[in-house]
Amino acid sequence: MEYVYSAMVLHAAKKPVTEENITSVLKAAGVEVDATRVKALTAALEGVDIDEATAAAVAAPTPVAAQTPAAGPDEKKDDKKKEEKKEEKVSEEEAAAGLSALFG
Repeated sequence: MEYVYSAMVLHAAKKPVTEENITSVLKAAGVEVDATRVKALTAALEGVDIDEATAAAVAAPTPVAAQTPAAGPDEKKDDKKKEEKKEEKVSEEEAAAGLSALFG
C-alpha cells in the first residue's frame, strides 16, 4: 500500500511519478524498497490519469452493511427454549406449595 501512497504523494506534489521518485519517497519514509514492485507500479500507472481515477474512486458507491438473514431452524429452536425458560419461572408461593406436597 505504501507504494501506491508514494505515487499519490508525488502526484499531489505535482512531481513526476517515476521509479526514482517513488524510491526516494519510500526510502524517506523508512520503507525497504523492492525495485520489482516499484517497476510494476510505474508500469501500471503508465497512461493513467490519476486525477480521473481518484475522482472515480470517490464517486463509487459504498457497500451497504449486510442485513441479517432470516431466522434459521436453529435460531427458531433457541427462541422456543427461551420461551420455555420464561414459562418455567414459578412464583415463590407455587414453589412452597410444591415443596409442602413432597413432605405431606
